[in-house]
Amino acid sequence: MSVNGKKVLHMDRNPYYGGESSSITPLEELYKRFQLVEGPPESMGRGRDWNVDLIPKFLMANGQLVKMLLYTEVTRYLDFKVVEGSFVYKGGKIYKVPSTETEALASNLMGMFEKRRFRKFLVFVANFDENDPKTFEGVDPQTTSMRDVYRKFDLGQDVIDFTGHALALYRTDDYLDQPCLETINRIKLYSESLARYGKSPYLYPLYGLGELPQGFARLSAIYGGTYMLNKPVDDIIMENGKVVGVKSEGEVARCKQLICDPSYIPDRVRKAGQVIRIICILSHPIRNTNDANSCQIIIPQNQVNRKSDIYVCMISYAHNVAAQGKYIAIASTTVETAEPEKEVEPALELLEPIDQKFVAISDLYEPIDDGSESQVFCSCSYDATTHFETTCNDIKDIYKRMVGSAFDFENMKRKQNDVFGEADQ
Repeated sequence: MSVNGKKVLHMDRNPYYGGESSSITPLEELYKRFQLVEGPPESMGRGRDWNVDLIPKFLMANGQLVKMLLYTEVTRYLDFKVVEGSFVYKGGKIYKVPSTETEALASNLMGMFEKRRFRKFLVFVANFDENDPKTFEGVDPQTTSMRDVYRKFDLGQDVIDFTGHALALYRTDDYLDQPCLETINRIKLYSESLARYGKSPYLYPLYGLGELPQGFARLSAIYGGTYMLNKPVDDIIMENGKVVGVKSEGEVARCKQLICDPSYIPDRVRKAGQVIRIICILSHPIRNTNDANSCQIIIPQNQVNRKSDIYVCMISYAHNVAAQGKYIAIASTTVETAEPEKEVEPALELLEPIDQKFVAISDLYEPIDDGSESQVFCSCSYDATTHFETTCNDIKDIYKRMVGSAFDFENMKRKQNDVFGEADQ
């Protein structure tokens, strides 16, 4: 919004950046937050060495958030590391997600004939171009369901599970009966992201995800945006059903439009479910991951008789988020029963032994209207996925509702020359 020439005032009732998705430091603060009175033991090292994300997510190397960061040049404030591996759970064990033809042929996830069929499928996806019917091989991107595409290549249930959940990153199996184009594009995104760095398609910022909102705050400041931390929001002032200002500590900041998360407008959102996240501190890498110091594990719902997947994100001292020799693993899933902690047990078993657990169960909220009348635009709560693609879609959707036209990545690019006076690189 600042880049687009709007005057932006950003108020945050918290003393830190990032609201729900901040990184907590020092470690003592995390213990306090989860009401653990005794505080961290000596063995956890210096509290200041810790930056613990409350909501774990990785960035797809070729995904929307990386594009946003590159185009807006927020990348100049951040350093990233490639996540070392992506794994999938099958029959109680974890396997590396095969992502190249060579890996597919070497993987123990599939039998020999299955591998050949899967390889054919990957080649088909890589060559697929929605604007060139010659690449369709009899598949219509708009009408053929994904179920039929899997059938065409004669892929078995296990392969369908890891393709849909670990490559296309769907959370449920609803996608099987929808047109296949979206799934093909998601698998392409995964392969293209992977091709950039080789180990996995994911990136993670040094010092934790709390760095992302700070980077955007700096960008906004370059364009005249004002940022106030520790600023309570006492009231949102409406006139004739439209927002006209925000009241804080006796003063009113007037505005034409307002963007906020659901916690600021409880009467304008509805509950859409719950997510459980368990933050685990470990003194060892996860078993069977080749001692990776960062990885993602996806447990497809079919493997554990659930309707939604379970995710595990693991990062460590290598990312400046934990003390030397320590690892942070976070398991998350969409809540389906009255005993959420039981639901993530398959994930916790993979992490044993665990030094310390912090359990958070969060309600998921979504706005009840699109904001066009009130001009109050509310985001959705962060879901259980471990990447930012769904969040980026939400941001682009809010942008479109506010401005009336779709978010244009290219448009952000052209603005750079205004500020830095640099010719196109």
